[in-house]
Amino acid sequence: MTFTTSPTPPLDTAEVVVVGSLNMDLVVRTPRHPVPGETLLGHGFATTPGGKGANQAVAAARLGATTAMIGRLGDDAHGRALRDNLTREGIRHQAVLTSPAGETGVAMIQVDDASQNSIVVIPGSNAELTPADVETAEALLASAKLVVCQLEVPLETVRHALERARAHGATTLLNAAPAMALPGELLALVDWLVVNESEAEALGGCPVADPDQAARAIERLQALGCRRVLITLGAQGVVAGLESGLHHAPARPVAAVDTTGAGDTFVGAFSAALARGAEVTTALQEGQAAAAIAVTRPGAQAAIPYRHELPPATP
Repeated sequence: MTFTTSPTPPLDTAEVVVVGSLNMDLVVRTPRHPVPGETLLGHGFATTPGGKGANQAVAAARLGATTAMIGRLGDDAHGRALRDNLTREGIRHQAVLTSPAGETGVAMIQVDDASQNSIVVIPGSNAELTPADVETAEALLASAKLVVCQLEVPLETVRHALERARAHGATTLLNAAPAMALPGELLALVDWLVVNESEAEALGGCPVADPDQAARAIERLQALGCRRVLITLGAQGVVAGLESGLHHAPARPVAAVDTTGAGDTFVGAFSAALARGAEVTTALQEGQAAAAIAVTRPGAQAAIPYRHELPPATP
């Protein structure tokens, strides 16, 4: 009897290509968030790999997609540790460049006893990612089924990555975070826009606190040229604006421990499902299931589940 194995895909190809940030997360646990001028005693500290781009890449890889990253690291201890982490996660990082004079990005994260977080990001070498860097990874973009971007690298680089992805026929997804206003010509390059409440408000100009308000925000965002919009509402689930209309996918109730990286987990899991050709309803379920598991664990990347941990999708 002969056995055949699937050939390993070339290193310059991937189903999901993430263009974005890589940070080292410095996480402090506190009873509550301090007020200005106050000193609090914390009860935990950890240094863990993070950055919205890297988090989403790890989630896509763990949920079964062949995944690559385009980004920048500094030539320092944090950068070397983050590159080693990409290798461990099976993420192709040939297009993650090193800035010899730059420092790797850092995120200062406070998580209180109610599992709510506040984050300060120092971009470091993430701010040095250029459109020319994206062009050095043209083969990756040409192979991708889905190209995922966020807003922790320069906006001109995000736009160029979306343009090149479109030119190669890839589906584009923009997680418009951190919250900021975006030009209509950039939004027109996006097949899937994923935002949370505050990001939806920044783009649509109306408050978003519940599914009804999310539905109104989706109408505004679609009027700006966004064909498909997902607004994540934490424990209230996800409201999706699709060509077929609005769809509310309730969240699975869980006891949250740490919400850091939950949105990134959703994006990565949703992207992995889309890349393998899953129906949108299945991709939404897998994204929510992965995020629900992640918030029951501490940390960002450390909390991201693997595909075998997800419950079966329901019809």
